[in-house]
Amino acid sequence: MAPKTARARRLGIALRSHRENAGLTLERAAEEINSTRSTLSRYENAQTLVAPATVRGLLLLYGVGGEELNALVQLAKDARKPGWWVSYSYILDRKTIDFIALEAEATAIANFEPSVVPGLLQTADYVRAVMRGGPHTLSDEEVEQRVQIRRDRQKRLTENDPPILDAIVDEGALLRPVGGQSVTEAQLRNLLKTSELPNVTVQVIPLSAGYHRGTRGSLHLLEFADPEDPMIASVETVAGQMIIDRPAELRTCVKIMEHLRAVALSPDKSRDLIFDRLKGQ
Repeated sequence: MAPKTARARRLGIALRSHRENAGLTLERAAEEINSTRSTLSRYENAQTLVAPATVRGLLLLYGVGGEELNALVQLAKDARKPGWWVSYSYILDRKTIDFIALEAEATAIANFEPSVVPGLLQTADYVRAVMRGGPHTLSDEEVEQRVQIRRDRQKRLTENDPPILDAIVDEGALLRPVGGQSVTEAQLRNLLKTSELPNVTVQVIPLSAGYHRGTRGSLHLLEFADPEDPMIASVETVAGQMIIDRPAELRTCVKIMEHLRAVALSPDKSRDLIFDRLKGQ
Protein backbone atom coordinates (compact mmCIF):
# COMPACT_ATOMS: atom_id res chain seq x y z
CA MET A 1 0.00 0.00 0.00
CA ALA A 2 1.51 3.30 -1.10
CA PRO A 3 1.81 6.34 1.20
CA LYS A 4 -1.17 8.69 1.06
CA THR A 5 0.56 11.71 -0.50
CA ALA A 6 -1.10 15.05 -1.15
CA ARG A 7 -1.12 14.28 -4.88
CA ALA A 8 -2.82 10.94 -4.34
CA ARG A 9 -5.40 12.58 -2.08
CA ARG A 10 -6.08 15.30 -4.65
CA LEU A 11 -6.55 12.71 -7.37
CA GLY A 12 -8.91 10.66 -5.22
CA ILE A 13 -11.02 13.70 -4.38
CA ALA A 14 -11.26 14.59 -8.07
CA LEU A 15 -12.28 11.06 -9.05
CA ARG A 16 -15.01 10.96 -6.41
CA SER A 17 -16.29 14.42 -7.36
CA HIS A 18 -16.52 13.59 -11.07
CA ARG A 19 -18.21 10.24 -10.34
CA GLU A 20 -20.83 11.93 -8.17
CA ASN A 21 -21.38 14.66 -10.77
CA ALA A 22 -21.96 11.94 -13.33
CA GLY A 23 -24.64 10.44 -11.08
CA LEU A 24 -22.88 7.08 -10.74
CA THR A 25 -22.61 4.94 -7.62
CA LEU A 26 -19.38 3.19 -6.73
CA GLU A 27 -20.95 -0.11 -7.75
CA ARG A 28 -22.08 1.15 -11.16
CA ALA A 29 -18.78 2.86 -11.96
CA ALA A 30 -16.78 -0.18 -10.88
CA GLU A 31 -18.95 -2.43 -13.03
CA GLU A 32 -18.39 -0.21 -16.07
CA ILE A 33 -14.58 -0.57 -15.81
CA ASN A 34 -14.72 -4.25 -14.82
CA SER A 35 -13.51 -3.57 -11.30
CA THR A 36 -14.96 -3.80 -7.78
CA ARG A 37 -16.60 -1.32 -5.45
CA SER A 38 -13.88 -1.77 -2.82
CA THR A 39 -11.09 -1.14 -5.34
CA LEU A 40 -12.72 2.04 -6.62
CA SER A 41 -13.28 3.19 -3.04
CA ARG A 42 -9.58 2.70 -2.30
CA TYR A 43 -8.72 4.83 -5.35
CA GLU A 44 -10.99 7.64 -4.17
CA ASN A 45 -9.61 7.50 -0.63
CA ALA A 46 -5.98 7.41 -1.83
CA GLN A 47 -5.45 4.05 -0.16
CA THR A 48 -4.25 2.48 -3.41
CA LEU A 49 -2.39 4.12 -6.29
CA VAL A 50 -4.43 4.13 -9.47
CA ALA A 51 -2.84 3.57 -12.88
CA PRO A 52 -2.98 6.51 -15.31
CA ALA A 53 -4.81 4.32 -17.85
CA THR A 54 -7.48 3.55 -15.25
CA VAL A 55 -7.83 7.25 -14.44
CA ARG A 56 -8.33 7.99 -18.15
CA GLY A 57 -10.98 5.27 -18.42
CA LEU A 58 -12.85 6.51 -15.35
CA LEU A 59 -12.80 10.13 -16.47
CA LEU A 60 -14.08 9.23 -19.95
CA LEU A 61 -16.85 7.27 -18.26
CA TYR A 62 -17.67 10.35 -16.19
CA GLY A 63 -17.74 12.58 -19.27
CA VAL A 64 -14.53 14.46 -18.46
CA GLY A 65 -12.20 15.36 -21.32
CA GLY A 66 -9.82 17.96 -22.64
CA GLU A 67 -7.29 19.71 -20.44
CA GLU A 68 -8.84 18.50 -17.19
CA LEU A 69 -8.55 14.86 -18.26
CA ASN A 70 -4.91 15.33 -19.29
CA ALA A 71 -4.09 17.14 -16.04
CA LEU A 72 -5.56 14.39 -13.88
CA VAL A 73 -3.82 11.66 -15.88
CA GLN A 74 -0.54 13.52 -15.34
CA LEU A 75 -1.39 13.81 -11.66
CA ALA A 76 -1.82 10.03 -11.55
CA LYS A 77 1.65 9.66 -13.08
CA ASP A 78 3.17 12.10 -10.59
CA ALA A 79 1.48 10.37 -7.65
CA ARG A 80 3.25 7.14 -8.56
CA LYS A 81 6.73 8.66 -8.35
CA PRO A 82 8.44 7.36 -5.18
CA GLY A 83 9.57 9.88 -2.58
CA TRP A 84 12.77 9.61 -0.54
CA TRP A 85 10.81 8.14 2.36
CA VAL A 86 9.89 4.97 0.44
CA SER A 87 13.26 3.41 1.25
CA TYR A 88 12.33 3.63 4.95
CA SER A 89 8.94 1.92 4.60
CA TYR A 90 10.28 -1.24 6.23
CA ILE A 91 11.38 0.71 9.33
CA LEU A 92 8.37 2.88 10.16
CA ASP A 93 4.68 2.07 10.52
CA ARG A 94 2.20 3.00 7.81
CA LYS A 95 0.70 5.97 9.68
CA THR A 96 4.13 7.54 10.17
CA ILE A 97 5.08 7.02 6.53
CA ASP A 98 1.77 8.59 5.44
CA PHE A 99 2.49 11.62 7.61
CA ILE A 100 6.05 12.01 6.31
CA ALA A 101 4.77 11.80 2.72
CA LEU A 102 2.25 14.57 3.41
CA GLU A 103 4.76 16.69 5.33
CA ALA A 104 7.18 16.47 2.39
CA GLU A 105 4.62 18.22 0.16
CA ALA A 106 3.37 20.78 2.69
CA THR A 107 4.12 24.45 2.13
CA ALA A 108 3.23 25.45 5.70
CA ILE A 109 3.72 23.40 8.86
CA ALA A 110 2.51 24.29 12.35
CA ASN A 111 3.66 22.04 15.17
CA PHE A 112 3.03 22.18 18.90
CA GLU A 113 4.91 19.89 21.27
CA PRO A 114 4.24 19.72 25.03
CA SER A 115 7.04 17.38 26.12
CA VAL A 116 9.91 17.52 23.64
CA VAL A 117 11.43 19.95 21.16
CA PRO A 118 9.55 19.83 17.79
CA GLY A 119 11.00 17.07 15.62
CA LEU A 120 12.02 19.26 12.69
CA LEU A 121 14.19 21.30 15.09
CA GLN A 122 15.81 18.43 17.00
CA THR A 123 19.57 17.83 16.88
CA ALA A 124 20.85 14.37 16.00
CA ASP A 125 21.93 13.66 19.58
CA TYR A 126 18.57 14.82 20.90
CA VAL A 127 16.83 12.46 18.47
CA ARG A 128 19.05 9.61 19.66
CA ALA A 129 18.16 10.30 23.28
CA VAL A 130 14.44 10.43 22.48
CA MET A 131 14.60 7.17 20.50
CA ARG A 132 16.47 5.37 23.25
CA GLY A 133 13.96 6.57 25.81
CA GLY A 134 10.95 5.27 23.90
CA PRO A 135 8.69 2.34 24.83
CA HIS A 136 10.52 -0.09 22.54
CA THR A 137 14.11 -1.21 22.79
CA LEU A 138 15.87 -0.24 19.55
CA SER A 139 19.25 -1.45 18.41
CA ASP A 140 21.98 1.10 17.68
CA GLU A 141 21.39 0.53 13.95
CA GLU A 142 17.65 1.14 14.28
CA VAL A 143 18.29 4.32 16.26
CA GLU A 144 20.68 5.62 13.59
CA GLN A 145 18.16 4.83 10.86
CA ARG A 146 15.58 6.96 12.63
CA VAL A 147 18.11 9.74 13.15
CA GLN A 148 18.77 9.75 9.39
CA ILE A 149 15.04 9.85 8.64
CA ARG A 150 14.67 12.88 10.91
CA ARG A 151 17.63 14.61 9.27
CA ASP A 152 16.18 13.94 5.82
CA ARG A 153 12.89 15.52 6.92
CA GLN A 154 14.76 18.56 8.26
CA LYS A 155 16.61 19.22 4.99
CA ARG A 156 13.58 20.98 3.48
CA LEU A 157 13.88 23.82 5.97
CA THR A 158 17.09 25.07 4.37
CA GLU A 159 16.53 24.07 0.74
CA ASN A 160 15.19 26.28 -2.03
CA ASP A 161 11.51 27.16 -1.60
CA PRO A 162 11.32 25.78 1.97
CA PRO A 163 8.06 25.36 3.87
CA ILE A 164 7.01 27.86 6.52
CA LEU A 165 7.40 26.30 9.96
CA ASP A 166 5.61 27.64 13.02
CA ALA A 167 6.96 25.71 15.98
CA ILE A 168 5.36 26.09 19.39
CA VAL A 169 6.82 24.29 22.40
CA ASP A 170 5.87 24.19 26.03
CA GLU A 171 8.53 25.50 28.43
CA GLY A 172 8.37 22.16 30.22
CA ALA A 173 10.05 20.56 27.21
CA LEU A 174 12.96 22.97 27.54
CA LEU A 175 13.34 22.10 31.21
CA ARG A 176 13.47 18.36 30.55
CA PRO A 177 17.10 17.11 30.41
CA VAL A 178 17.01 14.89 27.32
CA GLY A 179 20.30 13.07 26.77
CA GLY A 180 22.14 14.89 29.53
CA GLN A 181 23.35 18.45 29.99
CA SER A 182 25.60 18.70 26.92
CA VAL A 183 22.87 17.38 24.61
CA THR A 184 20.30 19.71 26.15
CA GLU A 185 22.59 22.73 25.79
CA ALA A 186 23.32 21.91 22.15
CA GLN A 187 19.59 21.52 21.52
CA LEU A 188 18.79 24.91 23.03
CA ARG A 189 21.52 26.54 20.95
CA ASN A 190 20.09 24.88 17.86
CA LEU A 191 16.64 26.26 18.68
CA LEU A 192 18.10 29.76 18.83
CA LYS A 193 19.97 29.22 15.56
CA THR A 194 17.05 27.78 13.59
CA SER A 195 14.70 30.47 14.90
CA GLU A 196 16.78 32.92 12.86
CA LEU A 197 15.79 31.25 9.58
CA PRO A 198 13.35 33.48 7.63
CA ASN A 199 10.86 30.62 7.23
CA VAL A 200 10.96 29.42 10.86
CA THR A 201 9.15 30.90 13.86
CA VAL A 202 9.68 29.50 17.35
CA GLN A 203 7.34 30.32 20.22
CA VAL A 204 7.42 29.06 23.80
CA ILE A 205 4.40 28.68 26.08
CA PRO A 206 5.69 29.64 29.54
CA LEU A 207 4.83 27.60 32.60
CA SER A 208 3.18 30.73 33.97
CA ALA A 209 0.44 30.29 31.33
CA GLY A 210 -0.87 27.40 33.42
CA TYR A 211 -3.12 24.79 31.88
CA HIS A 212 -3.76 25.23 28.16
CA ARG A 213 -5.44 23.29 25.38
CA GLY A 214 -2.21 21.70 24.19
CA THR A 215 -1.36 20.06 27.48
CA ARG A 216 -2.83 16.75 26.37
CA GLY A 217 -0.56 16.11 23.40
CA SER A 218 1.25 17.20 20.26
CA LEU A 219 -0.47 18.68 17.22
CA HIS A 220 0.57 19.22 13.59
CA LEU A 221 -1.22 21.22 10.91
CA LEU A 222 -0.12 20.82 7.28
CA GLU A 223 -1.14 23.19 4.48
CA PHE A 224 -0.47 22.73 0.77
CA ALA A 225 0.11 25.02 -2.20
CA ASP A 226 -2.76 23.67 -4.28
CA PRO A 227 -6.12 25.01 -3.05
CA GLU A 228 -7.61 21.64 -3.99
CA ASP A 229 -5.54 20.00 -1.24
CA PRO A 230 -7.37 20.40 2.07
CA MET A 231 -5.44 20.99 5.28
CA ILE A 232 -4.34 17.95 7.27
CA ALA A 233 -3.97 17.65 11.04
CA SER A 234 -2.03 15.04 12.95
CA VAL A 235 -2.13 14.27 16.65
CA GLU A 236 0.13 12.02 18.68
CA THR A 237 -1.50 9.58 21.07
CA VAL A 238 -0.24 6.72 23.21
CA ALA A 239 -1.39 4.45 20.39
CA GLY A 240 0.64 6.32 17.77
CA GLN A 241 0.03 9.00 15.18
CA MET A 242 -3.46 9.79 13.93
CA ILE A 243 -4.12 11.81 10.77
CA ILE A 244 -7.26 13.97 10.74
CA ASP A 245 -8.92 15.31 7.59
CA ARG A 246 -12.61 15.59 8.48
CA PRO A 247 -13.74 19.25 8.27
CA ALA A 248 -15.33 19.45 11.73
CA GLU A 249 -12.32 17.90 13.46
CA LEU A 250 -9.96 20.07 11.42
CA ARG A 251 -11.75 23.20 12.58
CA THR A 252 -11.25 22.10 16.18
CA CYS A 253 -7.53 21.52 15.56
CA VAL A 254 -7.16 24.95 13.93
CA LYS A 255 -8.86 26.62 16.92
CA ILE A 256 -6.54 24.80 19.31
CA MET A 257 -3.47 25.92 17.37
CA GLU A 258 -4.74 29.51 17.35
CA HIS A 259 -5.20 29.27 21.12
CA LEU A 260 -1.65 27.95 21.55
CA ARG A 261 -0.20 30.80 19.47
CA ALA A 262 -2.15 33.27 21.62
CA VAL A 263 -0.92 31.94 24.97
CA ALA A 264 2.68 31.54 23.76
CA LEU A 265 5.27 34.25 24.11
CA SER A 266 6.17 36.33 21.07
CA PRO A 267 9.08 35.02 18.98
CA ASP A 268 11.43 37.64 20.48
CA LYS A 269 10.41 36.93 24.06
CA SER A 270 10.60 33.20 23.32
CA ARG A 271 14.21 33.62 22.19
CA ASP A 272 14.93 35.48 25.43
CA LEU A 273 13.42 32.65 27.47
CA ILE A 274 15.42 30.01 25.58
CA PHE A 275 18.60 32.05 26.09
CA ASP A 276 17.85 32.39 29.80
CA ARG A 277 17.24 28.64 30.02
CA LEU A 278 20.56 28.04 28.24
CA LYS A 279 22.40 30.27 30.73
CA GLY A 280 20.75 28.40 33.57
CA GLN A 281 21.96 24.98 32.43
